[in-house]
Amino acid sequence: MKEKMESLAALALAILFATLLLTNGWSTYASWSGSPGVPDSTKTLYDAKCAKCHGSNGRGRTLRGKFDHARDFTDAGWQNDVSDERLFNSINNGRGKMPSFKKKLTEQQVNELVTYVRHFRQ
Repeated sequence: MKEKMESLAALALAILFATLLLTNGWSTYASWSGSPGVPDSTKTLYDAKCAKCHGSNGRGRTLRGKFDHARDFTDAGWQNDVSDERLFNSINNGRGKMPSFKKKLTEQQVNELVTYVRHFRQ
């Protein structure tokens, strides 16, 4: 009897998950659905330029991030204290061990990264 109940519970969960996938689409679960107005290409850009140090979750706990003391973007206190202008300037001009991206990114890309960094706030 217990095995039958467990099987029914597993089946119910599978049906629920399948229903969610069908109604919302797999892309909702497979891609970043963060801040409105930020293209998915911004996540790709972040992953390519920032995640090595700051991590895909923004916590800065990667091996390289620990070595370079990368900022934890999930820190609400830091998010409250730092302005968008300062974020823009840090990305554009570099800061401490962080390299400058002025010659590698457009102004629009830097603005999109500023918005993307804001989505990590907890």
